[in-house]
Amino acid sequence: MSPIIIPALFAVLVFSAWFIGTYNKFIRYRNRIEEAWSGIDVALKRRSNLIPNLIHIIEGYGEHESKLLKRQADGLQGAADLPDRVEEESKISRSLRGILAWAEAFPELKASENFLALHASLDEIEADIQRARELYNRYVGRFNTLVESFPALYIARRFNFVKQEYFALELATQRAMPEVQFGRKEKD
Repeated sequence: MSPIIIPALFAVLVFSAWFIGTYNKFIRYRNRIEEAWSGIDVALKRRSNLIPNLIHIIEGYGEHESKLLKRQADGLQGAADLPDRVEEESKISRSLRGILAWAEAFPELKASENFLALHASLDEIEADIQRARELYNRYVGRFNTLVESFPALYIARRFNFVKQEYFALELATQRAMPEVQFGRKEKD
């Protein structure tokens, strides 16, 4: 054997091992992203299933608000692409947040056992959504780093692995931070 064949075989073997390992890492992250999205989807569906019960309880208290939420919940089609799904879910979150804030004005509604149970369920579901979102975004971050890293970016380009979008959703039970403005006093 020629002395150059052994180093060449070693280089081919190392390159092949790196290539296979990197490709498999892309596949592993893509599958974990899909699995994490499934967790988000399940939690969002649980929240969607809770909405009719919430509407039923508040119907007697606020017809306008319950109709608004019902219309948005009925319009939720489970959009396929992430930006559309985020927009749909954000609209529902804003409506839920408005209804929960509105319910604060009705002590008898706030004291209702059914309302309290549904509110607790909503809190639990939204905590599940938050945990699933964090897991999803962690895997998206790892995947995106791999897509942009040298030399893995060549495998990404070759096999059409593209950056994924992070999932950001405002939740109905999140409290908005107060807006604080620091202004300068201008001298006359």
